[in-house]
Amino acid sequence: MSVLIFIDHSDGQIKKSSLEVLSYGAKLAAQTGSEAFGLLLGTVTEDLATLGKYGIKKVYQVNNETLNHMDTQQYTNLIAEAATQLTAKIILFSNNLTGKAIAPRLSAKLKAGLVSGASALPDTGNGFIVKKSVFSGKAFANISISTDIKIISLNPNSYHIESGSGTAEIVQLGLTVDAAKTKLLSTQKASGEVVLSEAEIVVSGGRGLKGPQNWGMIEELAKLLGAATACSRPVADEHWRPHNEHVGQTGLAIAPNLYIAIGISGAIQHLAGVNRSKVIVVINKDPEAPFFKAADYGIVGDAFEVVPKIIEAVKKLKAS
Repeated sequence: MSVLIFIDHSDGQIKKSSLEVLSYGAKLAAQTGSEAFGLLLGTVTEDLATLGKYGIKKVYQVNNETLNHMDTQQYTNLIAEAATQLTAKIILFSNNLTGKAIAPRLSAKLKAGLVSGASALPDTGNGFIVKKSVFSGKAFANISISTDIKIISLNPNSYHIESGSGTAEIVQLGLTVDAAKTKLLSTQKASGEVVLSEAEIVVSGGRGLKGPQNWGMIEELAKLLGAATACSRPVADEHWRPHNEHVGQTGLAIAPNLYIAIGISGAIQHLAGVNRSKVIVVINKDPEAPFFKAADYGIVGDAFEVVPKIIEAVKKLKAS
């Protein structure tokens, strides 16, 4: 029995969420007395051998550049074939857009039990029970998987990255890559120096900023902190900011270490997309704003007075 970990990548770089899953998988393999292997479809510029420091013994690669653009059916078939070849009984994904697209299809193909959005290592003391968040993060459920093959997708930023020493052996898998049934016509990349879904810190703005002309201070603070920028749904709907920055129940669900909400009231739909953040800081001039109930820290004040002072303080701190 082995634990097979899907390694997600983009633009030649392995995603941070995959490093979390590698650490999670290595720990699960040790817990179940098995070995952890990685699986990468496509090509990357990074040295795959260095992934051994996250606790895996081997990285299996299907070295084909056509796989650098995901086709869900193609990926599902290849992962299923690799899992069968390697007799993998546990298959792990990050619960990001890629994992959400592939894991359910793979579950149906392999007749495997699936838990999506796991937040902790399984309890293997009596069966195989996986803890996950439910009801938009308001509660947790413990799900038992009894199938022979088990699939888990791990919520991003819910398990810390553990690294040590060691190198992984790189093994090329000679799997047949069938032609994709979809054709990529063009790619439009989201702007921003930090990818929102991978960001450790996020600075987000709402209607309290009064218009797109005032977004400069959000971008300045984000740049100083090495953060990504985000917004609430009304801001995206008004086209003040692009829709790829919209976080919330109907946008992107994120879980950064620090989420700074500026001029956002905190409607329940917005909270559903950010409540897995480790620390939430709210800046709002309305002391009755619902967001303060969910905040770890709150500042009651006008954003146009508070944020410039924070920017100045960060600049002084970085200069010292």
